[in-house]
Amino acid sequence: MGVESPQSDADLLQAVRAGNAAAYGELYERHVAAARALARQLVRGAEVDDVVAESFTKILDLVGRGGGPDSGFRTYLLTVVRRTVYDRSRVESRQVTTGEIELYDPGLPFVDPALVGLEKSLIARAYLSLPERWRAVLWHTEVERAKPAEVAPLLGLSPNGVAALAYRAREGLRQAYLQMHLGSPPQHDCRPVLGKMGAYVRGGLTRRDSKVVDEHVSGCEECHGVLLELTDVNRGLRVMVGPLIAGPLFGGYAAALGKTGLVGAGGALRLFGRLRRVPKQQVAVAGGTVAVAAAVLVALLLVADEMPIVRPPASTPVAQPPVSESPVPIPVPVPLPSERPAPIPAPVKKDKPGKARLRATIDALGSLVRAQPGIVGIRLRNYGESPSEELSAQVDLPDGVTLIPPARRHQSAARLGPVGTVDGWSCRPVGGGARCTRQPLAAGQGTAVFLRVLVADEAPQGAGPAVRIAAGPLRLQAQAEEGVRVSGAPARFATDGKVTVRAIGNTLLSCPAEREGCLETRRRQGAQRDNDLWPMTALDQDERADTTSSSGAELSLPKGSEVVWAGLYWSAAGEQAGPIKLRPPGRRKYVTVQPDEVTMRELPLGAAYQAFADVSDLVGGSRRNGTWWAADVPMTTGASRHAGWSLVLIVTDPSEPYSQAVVLDTATVIGGAARRVRVPLGGLSPAAAPARLELVTWEGDADLKGDKVSLGSGPLVPGGGDRDRANVFDGSSNGVAGMTFGTDVDTVGAELGVDPGLTIVTDKDVVLFGVAALSVRARS
Repeated sequence: MGVESPQSDADLLQAVRAGNAAAYGELYERHVAAARALARQLVRGAEVDDVVAESFTKILDLVGRGGGPDSGFRTYLLTVVRRTVYDRSRVESRQVTTGEIELYDPGLPFVDPALVGLEKSLIARAYLSLPERWRAVLWHTEVERAKPAEVAPLLGLSPNGVAALAYRAREGLRQAYLQMHLGSPPQHDCRPVLGKMGAYVRGGLTRRDSKVVDEHVSGCEECHGVLLELTDVNRGLRVMVGPLIAGPLFGGYAAALGKTGLVGAGGALRLFGRLRRVPKQQVAVAGGTVAVAAAVLVALLLVADEMPIVRPPASTPVAQPPVSESPVPIPVPVPLPSERPAPIPAPVKKDKPGKARLRATIDALGSLVRAQPGIVGIRLRNYGESPSEELSAQVDLPDGVTLIPPARRHQSAARLGPVGTVDGWSCRPVGGGARCTRQPLAAGQGTAVFLRVLVADEAPQGAGPAVRIAAGPLRLQAQAEEGVRVSGAPARFATDGKVTVRAIGNTLLSCPAEREGCLETRRRQGAQRDNDLWPMTALDQDERADTTSSSGAELSLPKGSEVVWAGLYWSAAGEQAGPIKLRPPGRRKYVTVQPDEVTMRELPLGAAYQAFADVSDLVGGSRRNGTWWAADVPMTTGASRHAGWSLVLIVTDPSEPYSQAVVLDTATVIGGAARRVRVPLGGLSPAAAPARLELVTWEGDADLKGDKVSLGSGPLVPGGGDRDRANVFDGSSNGVAGMTFGTDVDTVGAELGVDPGLTIVTDKDVVLFGVAALSVRARS
């Protein structure tokens, strides 16, 4: 008969959210010694117990409202202890009134004023980018130097399992650290060496490659420092991450932790007594949840004496106003134990599955940009073992951001629902946001809803959109890090699922066929591959009398795919935009497509436009694979002129993992004074997620080098054309073998960087960047 493993911190937190007071008692017993060890470094005497009690009270309130930690309880607790001391000192010194201290959910470390800037160090940023479970095992084993056997109960693992998890977490930390370095612009000859350092530290390089790294590092101070960090990440954790979480007195905390024993039920009762004597203004700082804390501490004592559990109210109250009197203690006839109380027995596992466990995020897809429409995405996943109850989401939008009414949207967009929804959601406008509902979410499943919004011209920059989720007794909330921006690229369309992106295109101008060297140039040969070197004339390839300019591109979609969304883009030099003709594969007649939106820009030689039309209905109902033809856009001929088109798609792919897909379009001039542009990619997966990127750019010249594209992990190599990472916009397009003057439709593959963003640099050329379609594997 096997011995049942203790519940992990994550299991206990889930039980607390379900109303189990005994579970919070177990967390208290596990971690109160650490809280006291840190509090003793920050305050003296009786105030130590007050701070500890107040900190546990705050976390209980946060967990009850759906916030707080998921698994890394220790680091979360230490952050709250430091923040509690800081807030108490501000109240006592009258730097802030109690009414100004809001409830908070410190998902990021509280940075002591003496340590400002520490959170920006590469090792700290790498640590914070890791999954919470990895951060927890690294904190316990490497920072606090606990043995695997001591950590095992906290993570619900065996000692061997802790050691294995710690190994994977250290490797993940090294890779994240390297990604931080690769995301910055190192010296040209440093990049290949940095890419090999992870394998070098593990001993996974050949002797020849190891020698290359040794020789480079011996003469490069920066890479030598990176190697030292990677070789001893444990030291980096203690030197940088230890103070980041536990503060400037981390050394004293670590020493005290090794000498401090656990506090039993008697200690809990004393702490409750301390909390009763906390000054009124500091009780208010605790969020008005003293009654809840009292119920839990009483439950602790009852469990310790093997009496029935007293559960807190079914729904945890939200923050109350500051109390005017001292809280009345709850009298409970509990005999004080003469010695250490009996340990809390581990709950007996039943055949009944566990509760639903939800996690939510909300973000602007791409960016919310002033005076432009955009998309706000809400994603929800059930990490529990049972289905949730019916879902309800209350969405609060920033000032100046409103839902787009259905009547103002394109017909093909209206099929998504009243405010742009997917996956069974039903939404309606409410006040300054929306209220969305959905049927229960199955265990292990995710769902997403995307809201189409409009940002006002003078919308203020500030907090991002927020959402409050309810599913029966479960309550949780989330808020986006970014709100309205002055510049950026808003999302045109977004979806989640087994999806990927595709794009094809072609030019509608070319060199005159009768000119010497033109045919050679059309085959991407010779030294005159720029539209600046030719008097550009209309290209008419369809051999039809009813078109004056035309070109085709081959589309090949994955087997079994379906079109989710399709957008047609066209651009040309000139001051007047107009319709385009489109002919799907196998069709005899062209369909005239009117632009839904036109953007005018000024290039060095004059005006140019980019037009867009949603053609999802046309493409989705047609024979998709084969040659697509486009014709007769308004354009200007002559030297240095461009005209072209591109079909951009999001399609399902049964062979792909669950992914996120988004299309951003922004007709942005890059080059000259604005040689470098960064487009934030909000609302996508974190670092190290494989991504596919389709880029549509106008007016690129093949013989002008210096065009680079990055997703945060170094310059990317395009899949077509010259395949030169230093000359991405080289007049090549997916679906076409030859030269496509002034039109670039490129595919690149990479891993999404730590801070997701698309960076485009042009040293010599001036281009009109049009569209970025991205699909990235979602983190489960």
